[in-house]
Amino acid sequence: MSAAVTNKATILIIDDDDEIRYSLSRMLSAEDFTVSAAASGEEGVAAIKKGPLPDLVFLDIRMGGMSGIEALQHIRGVNPKQLVVLMTAFGTAQTAIEAMKFGAFDYIMKPFDPAKVMELVSKALDANAEMKAVGDYKPTINSEDYKEGIVGSSAPMQEVFKVIGQVTASDVTVMITGESGTGKELVARSICQHSHRAGKPFIAVNCAAIPDNLIESELFGHEKGSFTGATSQRIGKFELCDGGTIFLDEIGDMALATQTKILRVLQQGEIQRVGGTNTIKVDVRIIAATNKNLEEMVPAKEFREDLYYRLNVVRIKMPPLRDRTADIPQIVDFCLQNLVKERKTRVSKVSPETIDVLMGYGWPGNVRELENVVYRSAVIAQGDAILPKDLPPEINVAPDSELKRPVPTESSANSSAGLESEATSSAEVPSVAGSISIESALDYLHDELTQDEQPILDRLEREMVKRALAAASGNQVRAAERLGMTRTTLRKRIEAYGLRP
Repeated sequence: MSAAVTNKATILIIDDDDEIRYSLSRMLSAEDFTVSAAASGEEGVAAIKKGPLPDLVFLDIRMGGMSGIEALQHIRGVNPKQLVVLMTAFGTAQTAIEAMKFGAFDYIMKPFDPAKVMELVSKALDANAEMKAVGDYKPTINSEDYKEGIVGSSAPMQEVFKVIGQVTASDVTVMITGESGTGKELVARSICQHSHRAGKPFIAVNCAAIPDNLIESELFGHEKGSFTGATSQRIGKFELCDGGTIFLDEIGDMALATQTKILRVLQQGEIQRVGGTNTIKVDVRIIAATNKNLEEMVPAKEFREDLYYRLNVVRIKMPPLRDRTADIPQIVDFCLQNLVKERKTRVSKVSPETIDVLMGYGWPGNVRELENVVYRSAVIAQGDAILPKDLPPEINVAPDSELKRPVPTESSANSSAGLESEATSSAEVPSVAGSISIESALDYLHDELTQDEQPILDRLEREMVKRALAAASGNQVRAAERLGMTRTTLRKRIEAYGLRP
């Protein structure tokens, strides 16, 4: 059981069944909790209003008088952060939906399994401790400073900002490369907004989303009767964007025939509608983007070489999120502030443990994936802060992969984790590989450790905590998972053993 559970927590039981109140009170009191009980919803709500507030509430759903759901709403009105576990003998879909809809931490089925009760209490009290830890949270950024949506102060992003500033004074063609979800369109919009074309149209076209037989009509327009279904004249994106900026996203997916016409726009500044005979002059700045390797596509005759050089005058390479994890806290703040501003969530905070988890994940979907995770977690969160338990399972317990940050060497791991360099030399410890059994290794450790006055388990645990932190590159969430303890418990062990996280 975690350290949070053994800290004389207070628990309130609200149930109109005398036997349930007695058995649950006895079970929890035996674990050294301070337990109080109420025989009705009205009595329980009155106790909450009177205070002091308990750390956890067990609340029956079906009671005479005020129902559990009604009581839950009243309790959340008094304290929106109050953790409440609903109890029910009827595990229907409606029960689960109603419980979570009104902000219950969880619900548990009657009759109780003592092990499950204690596991649930442990999880709830750990969550309570984590929410208290973010009580003094302050946003790391002012969202007004990032109106364009490009958030980040890492070295890779500073390089991107520099190039944006350099290209805004001219109409030079820009090619933006990078993986999907890195924010290429945001960069294109930023270039436009800081250029002399800022007050003119900005039109984004996803070349991969438009069928080849329609892309020319979409970009250049068509005359009435030029093809089946062309019942009227249509103005294309280039005409609509005259004087402004057009962003051709995923240009590597554009058909070769259309590439030829794009080249004509770049060279001569004119277009011709599908089915038309007249040329139309247009003044449009082109910014292109792709997540494909155009350098490989050119010799394979999949992309025109002359167009490639015309587009690739200045290149901006967007770094993947895994290469700028230092920006993750700022991006999360930005997303939360926007959600609160749009009144789509009451969640405005994120716990340090959650940031640890997010920074330890590989983000194959880059910033777009992070934004989706923040929005999803803000909806799931039951308090005013996103906790690790609110994250999707694939984020929270993501296995090590190539997308994760590389595991440093032993020396760099100790440095990054901030641990004292007290590693025992290999000559002092016998090998446990091959024919050496675990029992033999333990015998050796027991004999060695008993020569010191410090308790054996404390010394062993201290070493295991140090090594787990080093193996996790200083990430306390991943280290806690390795050790089979909660993040809160690990943090207390770090403090108790005088380690420097």
